[in-house]
Amino acid sequence: MIHIHIQEKEQFKKLFKQEHIDNFEDRFKVLETFLQTEEHVTMAELIGLLDKDGWQLEPEFVKETLKLMCRFGFARKSRFDNGAIRYEHLHLGQHHDHMICTKCRKIIEFKEDRIEQLQLSIAAARGFHMLQHRLEIYGICAHCLQERIRMMPLAAAKQGERLVIKEIMGGSGARMRLLTMGLRIEDKIEVITNNSQGQLAVAVDLKRYVLGRGLAEKIMVEPDSP
Repeated sequence: MIHIHIQEKEQFKKLFKQEHIDNFEDRFKVLETFLQTEEHVTMAELIGLLDKDGWQLEPEFVKETLKLMCRFGFARKSRFDNGAIRYEHLHLGQHHDHMICTKCRKIIEFKEDRIEQLQLSIAAARGFHMLQHRLEIYGICAHCLQERIRMMPLAAAKQGERLVIKEIMGGSGARMRLLTMGLRIEDKIEVITNNSQGQLAVAVDLKRYVLGRGLAEKIMVEPDSP
C-alpha cells in the first residue's frame, strides 16, 4: 500500500502541474492527508484531519481539490444509503465492494472474486458488456450484533431484518388486535419500512401489514435463524 501511495503522489504531481492547477502545494497537502486514512471520509472529516496536521485550509478550497481528485481518478465519492457524501481512495486496477452497518454506520470493504466472475457471466449470458458496477450490502456488523439484546421490540428493528414474533406484551387487547390482523406468535416477518417514527410496515407470507408504533413496541421479536 505504501508503494501505491508513493506512486499516486508522483502521478498527482505530474497531472496537476501538467494541467497548470493553481495552489499546487496546498492541494498536495490535501492528497497526502487523504492518503493517510483508509476510512471513507466526509469533506468535514478530511478538514478535521488537515487541521490536526496543522494545515488550515478553507473548506471551499478542500471541496474544489476533492472535486479535482475525483476528476483525475485519485478519489471516488459515494453516498451510502442516501447519507453524507464520503470519499475513498481510487487505486488503479483494484476493485472492492462494501458492507454497511445500518446501526453504527461502519463501512467494511471486501473483495470476492467469485462475485466478480458471476457478474461477468450473468452480463455475458445476456449479451451485456459491463463497464463498471457497485455492490452494497446493508445489515448489522458483528460488533453491533454482539451488543444487541436478542429479544427486542419490533419497533427497534431495522428495515430488511427477518424476525420471528416471540411474545406479545400489553395484555389480551394487544394479542387480539394482532390476531384480528392475521399476525400470530412464531410468525416469521420481514421489516419493510421503519424510519423510527410513526407507523412501520412488515411482510408475512407475501402479505403486508402496517402497525402503529405503540403496538410495535409490544411485539417482542428475535432474529430468524438462517
